[in-house]
Amino acid sequence: MFCSGASAQLRYSIAEEVKEGSVVGNIAKDLGIDKASLHARDYRIVGSSTEPLFHLNKEDGILYVSRKVDREEICERSNACVINLKTVLQNPLEIHYVAIEVQNEHFRLEVKDRGTDGKIPLLYLHKPLDKETSRSHRLMLTAVDGGKPAKSGSMAILVNVLDVNDNMPVFAKDSYSAMLKENSPIGTTIMQVNATDLDDGLNGEVVYSFGDNVNNRLRKLFEVDPNTGTIIVKGQIDFEVKDRYEIDIKASDKGPVPLETEKSVVITIVDLNDNAPDIEVTSFSKAIPEDAKPGTTVALISVQDRDSGVNGKVICYISEDVPFTLTPSLQDNMYSIVTKSLLDREQQSTYDVTIIAKDGGEQPLSSQRTISVSVSDVNDNSPEFSTSPYTFYVVENNVAGASLFSVSAHDCDEADNALISYNIVRNGDEHKSFTSFLNINSENGVITALKNFEANDRYEIDIKASDKGPVPLETEKTVVITIVDLNDNAPDIEVTSFSKAIPEDSKPGTTVALISVQDRDSGVNGKVICYISEDVPFTLTPSLQDNMYSIVTKSLLDREQQSTYDVTIIAKDGGEQPLSSQRTISVSVSDVNDNSPEFSTSPYTFYVVENNVAGASLFSVSAHDCDEADNALISYNIVRNGDEHKSFTSFLNINSENGVITALKSFDFETVKTFQFQVVATDSGTPSLSSNVTVNVFILDQNDNAPVILYPVSSNGSAEGVEEIPRNVNAAHLVTKVRAYDADIGYNGWLLFSLQEVTEHSLFALDRYTGQIRTLRSFTETDEAEQKLVILVKDNGNVSLSATATVIVKVVEPKEAFAASDVKSATNDDEESNVTFYLMITLASVSALFLISIIVLIAMQCSKSTDYTSKYLQETNYDGTLCHSIQYRSGDKRYMLVGPRMSIGSTIVPGSHANTLVLPDRRRTSTEVR
Repeated sequence: MFCSGASAQLRYSIAEEVKEGSVVGNIAKDLGIDKASLHARDYRIVGSSTEPLFHLNKEDGILYVSRKVDREEICERSNACVINLKTVLQNPLEIHYVAIEVQNEHFRLEVKDRGTDGKIPLLYLHKPLDKETSRSHRLMLTAVDGGKPAKSGSMAILVNVLDVNDNMPVFAKDSYSAMLKENSPIGTTIMQVNATDLDDGLNGEVVYSFGDNVNNRLRKLFEVDPNTGTIIVKGQIDFEVKDRYEIDIKASDKGPVPLETEKSVVITIVDLNDNAPDIEVTSFSKAIPEDAKPGTTVALISVQDRDSGVNGKVICYISEDVPFTLTPSLQDNMYSIVTKSLLDREQQSTYDVTIIAKDGGEQPLSSQRTISVSVSDVNDNSPEFSTSPYTFYVVENNVAGASLFSVSAHDCDEADNALISYNIVRNGDEHKSFTSFLNINSENGVITALKNFEANDRYEIDIKASDKGPVPLETEKTVVITIVDLNDNAPDIEVTSFSKAIPEDSKPGTTVALISVQDRDSGVNGKVICYISEDVPFTLTPSLQDNMYSIVTKSLLDREQQSTYDVTIIAKDGGEQPLSSQRTISVSVSDVNDNSPEFSTSPYTFYVVENNVAGASLFSVSAHDCDEADNALISYNIVRNGDEHKSFTSFLNINSENGVITALKSFDFETVKTFQFQVVATDSGTPSLSSNVTVNVFILDQNDNAPVILYPVSSNGSAEGVEEIPRNVNAAHLVTKVRAYDADIGYNGWLLFSLQEVTEHSLFALDRYTGQIRTLRSFTETDEAEQKLVILVKDNGNVSLSATATVIVKVVEPKEAFAASDVKSATNDDEESNVTFYLMITLASVSALFLISIIVLIAMQCSKSTDYTSKYLQETNYDGTLCHSIQYRSGDKRYMLVGPRMSIGSTIVPGSHANTLVLPDRRRTSTEVR
């Protein structure tokens, strides 16, 4: 250390990084200043540094080192490092400059004096070098001579420092800490540590890893990037599990012998608001009396939030408008639920109190808990009567011991506090005698009377209602009782005179019965109104005497419509709640012979098969009479005073009791086909009444006539004939025609012709409908000269009748045939003229009779109904006797008769006299010869 006045009044030298408190120099001594005056003159260092490197002691004037002097920090890389200080003295003002040189501690200069050879400076390494502190050192060597003024020379010396792995990695910070939000996603970067190694090359490359003391649990939560030192999240971070982690991070270089350094990294977990508050009821009174004062504790609750900080700060409150509130307890997160106003169980007996707890997070979470608080009853309500005052009307003649009326009170309390008992107040003398006859049911308030009361009396009694609370409450109420008259008698109906039966021809106004009506009540209750309830042909008429009535007819009667009437007389009094009574009498309507017998059908139409058995019943007629007894007894007779059908009615007889008609002889269709007569039905009344009906009888044909051969007929009357024909006739030559007649009609009169016997079948053919015989081929020489043909003619009845005719055909030469034909034609002309004449007469008679029958039928049907088809043609395929089905069509003037097994479409051939019908061939038999 030496002083110099070259650049300052004082100059000192110190080594770098000397300890704090080291002495730099005694400035007072070196400047020659009195120590005693330093304090008085306020000797001090003037500078702007907030943390000065040096301080001056005012007591002794010595300059001390205040803190560590780092040459690289102060002078950076400059070769010379000088610190200039300015000191000041007051009174008088003196300024002194002090220069302090910070010397390099690594080198030491020694000068060897070689005499005449001069002085040799030797530079020694005084302290080991550190390349990481300084890669090179620049020294200035100065040589100063001893002349005045002194001369000097300088030389710069550069010392380069070579690296060895002598430096461990050094972390950039003395401590590392980071904040990490809980629930951070995996891969989140927490922080980056940084370590440097002042060495070069591989000696200075740093890799990062966890320290040897880091456990597996931390290694599952975090990981460190070996190249960058970045610490990232590897697992689930939960603040509530652990809020702080301290991890050792190791930094190693890549030297031949790696050097390593560990540094603790503190990771503080930042709580997130991920837990809702938890409300726990630690103590709870389920019921609280309704007279509890405000501030009464109902329940104790604790609220916990696992989060921390603001997220764990909880605000609790009750949400509903209920008479309860929360008050905090001395212990944190404890609250009391207390009443905040008076309670009234009668208004509300139960409260659902919902406590809501909400934390203070940015996105607050909340939870709630509902408890049900019951308000227990206190006897704070007196019984209340339902009506004030009570007024009751008791009817006279009440039943002793029966309930008269009841009073009712209710108490808004519950349980025993609401149980009410009733009592009659008997401490007064005014109605003592009256109340002594009354009794009240203490449980239901029903009041009974032990005796009957007189009408028009009025009483007042007091009823007391008391509850059964610990301190009973009671209420009194006045009851007014008025005894009123009762409409307790129904009218009494008495029949004083009664005709049980009345003729049906009675005139309106005929008296049926006399009645009297009495009501034992008085006033309005005794006024009676009488009427007949049903809709019957009777009415009530008042008599001159009070309460007397007559039942009379109000319209004509008809026994045949209704023979008995139940007449109900109703009597009703005029009370407020009217009473009524009724009396029913049964009125019978007696019969008068006012109905004639009526036939069930008019006119009657019957169909009788000819050849009926004489004396057997044919049919019957029936009539009924709506009257009764003798007036309804009917007898039947046939009208015989007419001449038109006198001949027919003489053969008929009728049973007078049942109307069965019998015939005394058989009918023949061929003689008579229809006739009519009248039947009279007479009742037995007085006078008797009768009615008649027309009976139309149609005779139905039977197959009782065999066919009659009209041609050929021989002279002896047999059906035989001889026909001669030339041998040279061609095929289809008409040989002859067989003519026949059947007196029956319909199928019975429909004739069919067939060959019964023939000599040569191949020669002749017979038309089965016309009876024509024709040749089938020409004659040959081998054919016999005489051919015999037997023709069978039969009708189409169910049991067919038949006749045969024999025709002898003689084959002659042509000359003989012409001669024979002349003779034969003359003979036949005579015979045929006679036969034709008789045949025409017969057919004309039959046709005339048939037409008359048809005209009569048409006239009868027209007079009855125009619907002939519906009456006579019951079915389209009707198969009855001839006269059962008759149709008349005025449009085409066509008549149709349908007989047994006759088709409706069959028609009568004009000119056949209704004996022969042209019909479809439905009865072809295998025996017919073609």
